[in-house]
Amino acid sequence: MENVVLSHFRVGQTDGVSLEMEKWQTVLEDMGYQAQFLAGSTGNVEGDVIPELKYRQERNDRIVRNAYEELSDFSAQELEAEILAYAAEIKEKLEQYVAENEIDILIPNNIWSLGWHLPAAIAFSQLAEEHSDLQFICHHHDFYWERDLYQPTCEFVSQCLEEYFPPQGDNIEHCVINKLAQEELAERKGIHATVVPNVFDFAAEPWAEDDYNQDFKEQIGLNENDIYMLQATRIAERKAIELAIDVVAQLDKDEYKEQLTGAELYDGRQFTKDSRFVLVLAGLPEGNEEYVAKLKERAQKQGVKLEFVNDLIEMKRCTVNGSKRYSLWDAYVQSDIITYPSILEGWGNQFLEGLFAKKPMVVYEYPVFKTDIKDLGFNIISLGDEIAYRDEKDLVHIQTEKLTKAAQEIIDLLTDRDYYQQVVEENFALGAEHLSYQTLAEILENLLD
Repeated sequence: MENVVLSHFRVGQTDGVSLEMEKWQTVLEDMGYQAQFLAGSTGNVEGDVIPELKYRQERNDRIVRNAYEELSDFSAQELEAEILAYAAEIKEKLEQYVAENEIDILIPNNIWSLGWHLPAAIAFSQLAEEHSDLQFICHHHDFYWERDLYQPTCEFVSQCLEEYFPPQGDNIEHCVINKLAQEELAERKGIHATVVPNVFDFAAEPWAEDDYNQDFKEQIGLNENDIYMLQATRIAERKAIELAIDVVAQLDKDEYKEQLTGAELYDGRQFTKDSRFVLVLAGLPEGNEEYVAKLKERAQKQGVKLEFVNDLIEMKRCTVNGSKRYSLWDAYVQSDIITYPSILEGWGNQFLEGLFAKKPMVVYEYPVFKTDIKDLGFNIISLGDEIAYRDEKDLVHIQTEKLTKAAQEIIDLLTDRDYYQQVVEENFALGAEHLSYQTLAEILENLLD
């Protein structure tokens, strides 16, 4: 049995990299490998720690500040010496770890692409260079050229980005998460990479209503006959949640409510004159209170009911100070429609979750959706792929025709049990065919050949 280590600055978090690493670990172990984590911090999963790899820690924060913002603590020569000294310390610990754990294959995640930790990238590169018997499969989720931060302050930092992000070698294979990244990497660095899509365990036990989560709607202030629109993503500008607000505002107009009032819904409930459309935001605000305030203002102006419920959501079901907490999966179970209006995504984990939850989805066709997902044939409620304009608050708007079309499609789904079931079942089947753990296993088999 070969020993594999998946490495990153952190694991066991709710970010996309951590989630995909856990999926890779599961699939690799199903394939017969011994797969473990190595990171600077391990969060809520088991793994080994090299503290120097930690995502946020004082020494690397200082290097990042001087490498990309300004040389405030070092001269250019001193910064180079500090980076190389730090890299040597990490490499020594990597050598020891690889030897003690008899590692055969290393899978660095973002270490050779993001530019965040120059010493770590150098250390891993030197390890690969000096140990041709080790196989490296680097999983690039984000590249430094995609972020405004990475503006080198000196020649050595520029050289590092050129040489180590990512490095090349006979024992190094490259993976990216979408076709756009594949093209960009080939163009910038002349490196061929395999596209590995985000995947989901479609064979898992379905999320269902049970004794624990049956009161979720009540807990978040929804009535039985309200239409529950779920925005499950984190709250960040690129998620364009303002478009979800616009969709709900459109549905609230008389021409649509009149179609619904008195009608039997897809699940046997009845839409009454007191029923509401409610947009429930389950994700964590990413420290951007200004954006949250803009969303609240946009919703208030249009009379849209928002419910921010992240304080009730944890990684797993639990009790906090005597108060019941739900998993994110619980938030999906009683929802009627998923909103996914992101204008920029590396891939789209919440799209996969919506497929698995068997819910219809309102989707803005962001670039990676168009290149990597659309042709698979999913039946979505589309908001198109064009931003009409940004307003004075830098919030996005789309053409009114797209909103009216989406609103009518939502009404048609909500009032037709057979159509609703057909859409979600066909979408689930397509996800299981193209984006399952089996898909990942087949790709990894080729890479590990």
